[in-house]
Amino acid sequence: MQNKLLIYWVFQNIGQFLCPKKPFSLIFIGIKVSVYKENIMPDKMLKFVNVGMQMPTKRTGGARTKDFKEIYDAFIHEKAKEQSSRCSQCGVPFCQVHCPLHNNIPDWLKLTAEGRLQEAHELVHSTNNMPEICGSICPQDRLCEGNCVIERAGHGTVTIGSVEKYITDTAWEKGWIKPIKVLKEIDQSVGIIGAGPAGLACAEELRKLGYKIAIYDRYDRPGGLLIYGIPNFKLEKFTVERRTNLLKESGIKFKQDFEVGKDISLDELRKKHGAILIATGVYKPREIDLQGSDLKNIFPAMEFLTASNRKGLGDRVKNFDNGILNAENKDTIVIGGGDTGMDCVRTAVRQGAKSVKCLYRRDKENMPGSTREVYNAEEEGVEFIWLSNPKKFIGTSQISSVLVEKMKLGKADSSGRKKPEPVPNSEFEMKADMVINALGFDPEDLPKLFNSPELSISKWGTIKINLKTMETNLSGVFAAGDIVRGASLVVWAIRDGRDATISIQKYLEHKQSKNVKAA
Repeated sequence: MQNKLLIYWVFQNIGQFLCPKKPFSLIFIGIKVSVYKENIMPDKMLKFVNVGMQMPTKRTGGARTKDFKEIYDAFIHEKAKEQSSRCSQCGVPFCQVHCPLHNNIPDWLKLTAEGRLQEAHELVHSTNNMPEICGSICPQDRLCEGNCVIERAGHGTVTIGSVEKYITDTAWEKGWIKPIKVLKEIDQSVGIIGAGPAGLACAEELRKLGYKIAIYDRYDRPGGLLIYGIPNFKLEKFTVERRTNLLKESGIKFKQDFEVGKDISLDELRKKHGAILIATGVYKPREIDLQGSDLKNIFPAMEFLTASNRKGLGDRVKNFDNGILNAENKDTIVIGGGDTGMDCVRTAVRQGAKSVKCLYRRDKENMPGSTREVYNAEEEGVEFIWLSNPKKFIGTSQISSVLVEKMKLGKADSSGRKKPEPVPNSEFEMKADMVINALGFDPEDLPKLFNSPELSISKWGTIKINLKTMETNLSGVFAAGDIVRGASLVVWAIRDGRDATISIQKYLEHKQSKNVKAA
């Protein structure tokens, strides 16, 4: 049988040669050499040389600003197979390395290219509790796709996120995704505080192991940031509701509109369950300490986004309906260049704002948000005012304009990013009927909120944990997600929730063992 020797020069071209030797793999000074037999590396892969990168069809900027529907069409089957076939099946898959969940990306791309979608779905779900959600909202350009070897070689990345979403959407359509069936339920329970991605991921994994799970959440719907923080044009809400309904069908109990510290103390909750996971996320807006910041019509990003998302879900939202939290016919300024800022500017455009401007103190190349999101916003008519920073808010009782100063990039700070510095005498005024603060989020004061002053927190307000066990200073109380690491990505929250499962299981098994010995 003829063998193929594939030599990869990681940052340049990829050549194919015939070689009669046995299969082997070698990595040396930027060269990867892999030999595959024909039955191991079929002709369905390595088509990136002849097949170009193609994203799902995107609606035009003008058309998509008229509604809150998803901006991309779904892949058709043949297109998903074709794009999957572009994968080079790297011996060291940098896409997988740079995915927080370390998804088996090359393997499920290969299965998709071969038309083995049910196997691809099973593999996707083996490492990710919400693959269709990650496929929609992950900043792939900074993670898997941004580190794709053929992207670095100039051939254009494999469209990993779109294929991931296609696989999972197909699995839902085919009925392959089913509720968890617990064959033997363990007589131990876990209480999870927070129904966001970290809490939901941990709940699902613990339920698979047979534990009784109760999720306590302050909001009226489960999902956290997924349901109220991310706009529908990026993540359609039925995809979140579909997931949470599946968990309910799996026997997980949800207690909504329930606040720990108000409806029950943390100590009482600890007595009720064998272990506790705190996965509340971070929602407290980072304040702008400027003159005029107390003027009316200056809003935190989450307040603005939540009102819009609630309206989309069919809720009656008084401050949206009366125009207060609605950008319609308003000159709107969003401060901040992260993904939340992009969600705000793109939401304001869809609400019919007169103008939408985004102030960011660095340049485009140094924006913390997804590059793809910035391009989408520009296509939709958002104007970016680079190297600019608000200096003062102007108005009598409500905002009428913002005094802005120009910035320049100076020397790099401790993080390695160039520090923005004010340009002397560069102030200018911008008209504003509404200002949205999208400068990020900080943790709430959980020891105070939970009536548990003994709960240890860091100087940033995040919960301190043992980094190996994810346990707090309180025995049997664990923490995961943004409340530990600070505001981050959904995919990291899922990773943290899954990791917490392992530690909680070990803790409960040890606790059960001690009880048996004591008896």
